[in-house]
Amino acid sequence: MSDNNLTVPAQAPNAQKDLAKPIARKVTLEDITGSLKFGILDFVKAPVIGLTFGAFFMIGGIAVTLLSFWVDMSYISYPLACGFLLLGPFAALGLYEVSRRLHAGQTPRMRGLFTLMWEQRRGEIAWMAFVVIFIQFLWMFKVHLLLALFLGMKGYGTFVQFAQTLFQTPDGLLFLVLGHSVGAFFAVLLFAVSVVSFPMLLDTELDFVTAMITSFKVVTGSPVIMVGWGLLITAILMASMVPAFVGLLITLPVLGHTTWHLYKRVVSFEEN
Repeated sequence: MSDNNLTVPAQAPNAQKDLAKPIARKVTLEDITGSLKFGILDFVKAPVIGLTFGAFFMIGGIAVTLLSFWVDMSYISYPLACGFLLLGPFAALGLYEVSRRLHAGQTPRMRGLFTLMWEQRRGEIAWMAFVVIFIQFLWMFKVHLLLALFLGMKGYGTFVQFAQTLFQTPDGLLFLVLGHSVGAFFAVLLFAVSVVSFPMLLDTELDFVTAMITSFKVVTGSPVIMVGWGLLITAILMASMVPAFVGLLITLPVLGHTTWHLYKRVVSFEEN
């Protein structure tokens, strides 16, 4: 197979792993720091690819935010932007492939990466992407429901007026508390079922349900380390949103590469 063409089968089959049972092992702090180190190195080895994927995600974040202002709903720009970040695991699919090739001692090329992502539309990764998008829809439904319950879905002239309502009224403060609490639940749920699911599906021909279960076991088997890692990711992504999502140029590719290496460290396979 030629590196220049980057023609990879839809699920990049591995005969041994296809016949094996995935095992989620305990995650250590060294697994996190080591994965992050190699994630940074992968970005340095293929910076153009990383910056390209980061730029697409940055532009997407700007677009959804501007859309909220265009339809005179600037007050949902923040939750909409946060919900958009939930698509990160799928957006990083091409980055997992870059790390997989670097790990195999090959030279990844930009040509073919988007083709690879398009080829997943009929595979298990497509079903996993559906799960992510479904959770994002639930996220936005939650926002609209809480707005209706506590603020009555009334119009706001500017984002500043909406912010004043949030921070200066009892209903606004309650909306903030419940909104972030319920939002945190969806974020944790998505993190638990997807933290290693996408790289596993790219690396094997396992089904998406098995991948989600394995990912969930990784998180529940080491809750303190993994929740801490999830909180760090959240903090990094939130910081990357200011200003204008520009930080995603670097943080998205680094976190994408890191996720691949974390998967390789914490998931092993044993023969059935």
